[in-house]
Amino acid sequence: MPNADDVRRIALSLPDTTEKSAWNMPTFRVAGKMFATLPEDETSLAVRCPKEERDELVLAEPGKFWIAGHEAQFAWVRARLGALDGEQELRDILADSWRQAAPPRLLDAHPKLGLPGGR
Repeated sequence: MPNADDVRRIALSLPDTTEKSAWNMPTFRVAGKMFATLPEDETSLAVRCPKEERDELVLAEPGKFWIAGHEAQFAWVRARLGALDGEQELRDILADSWRQAAPPRLLDAHPKLGLPGGR
């Protein structure tokens, strides 16, 4: 079962990522743009997710994913760390969110990062 230490280790291994405290919680940013947070006493993860995909995730796996009320108008989804299927799922979620926030220069330099089967 992934935990907050795994989130930090994986997020900070992604190119040009830094950790910064905001709203009394850890946030992870690529080139200064936020792509993940550790809210709820670090038992969950909030990541970028297109609204259409987010809604499908929540409907398909409500025990794993949900939308926080104050984030409903934004393209973010929450995931319970204890409900994830392991470190690979966490890695995939973080890399996908990283891709959504990364600038073109980083996407060009890491074209497979965040894609299914990519590294």
